[in-house]
Amino acid sequence: MNIKALRAFRITMIEGSIAKASEKMHLSQSAISRLISSLEGELKLDLFLRSGRRLIPTQQALAFDREARRILDNLDEIKRIADEIRTAQTQRLRVLAMPRVAPTLVSPTVKRFLEEHSDVHLSVDVRTHRDAEQWLLGREYDLGIGPLPINHPDISSEVLLKVRAAAILPLNHPLCDKTEINASDLKDEAMIALLPHLLLRTQMEDFFHSAGQEKAFACEVASSQLACFLVADGAGITIADSLTAKIVDNQVVTRPIVPERWMSFGILYPKSVELSSAAKEFIALLKADLAHLESEHIKIEK
Repeated sequence: MNIKALRAFRITMIEGSIAKASEKMHLSQSAISRLISSLEGELKLDLFLRSGRRLIPTQQALAFDREARRILDNLDEIKRIADEIRTAQTQRLRVLAMPRVAPTLVSPTVKRFLEEHSDVHLSVDVRTHRDAEQWLLGREYDLGIGPLPINHPDISSEVLLKVRAAAILPLNHPLCDKTEINASDLKDEAMIALLPHLLLRTQMEDFFHSAGQEKAFACEVASSQLACFLVADGAGITIADSLTAKIVDNQVVTRPIVPERWMSFGILYPKSVELSSAAKEFIALLKADLAHLESEHIKIEK
């Protein structure tokens, strides 16, 4: 891929016009236009609609821009990373945290790791479960932490804990009086679900299908945290786990669902890469931090 064309696209997106992009890159407007056209041809995407002198980004451009930004940011890091490797000044650890565990499991461990390992440059990114395979296999990260399973022959996984699935209810909802919730209890309730093909959405659908229900969802969202915030605001009910619901502690009520369902969480890493000493230490701290979470609804794997 032509990196100059990628930069021309990115700067045009930022500046909003070819004229301003040409000033930034010290190239003629026609050169910028050719670079963008060549990129469109290479990618087989329509990135802009032409309206006179104006370029209007398409939906494809908006989606591609997120990835272009990441690629260029990583390229800009290459010299600094090479300098660090050459002088052996700093170890690097790149952690992929999935949204459901980022605030509750990963954040406390990051704090401890930073306190004990000031010589390690730590970066933590948040990516969805469905993206994890791609990023780990591409060696963008040293290890991932999130819900399991991920079934891929080139990725190793280790279960750290299991959390019982629960209905997340608004305060003062009539179902708060029950100690457990079944699918029939939720038959006429407005349910907030994750987007199709996300792991928690699949688990929620399976819960209703197993009870013989074809449940229509009132709202679909991209993250379980947002679903919990919507519950706290009284928009409906969702199914998640007590770890996820901690982000809205004291604003919602959790009730385990029946029949019992358990959600597994753990670590993942590429089989082809040996874990660094920094990664092993991060995992050890993470496991040590889990002890205080154990309860009747959270089982720590020994």
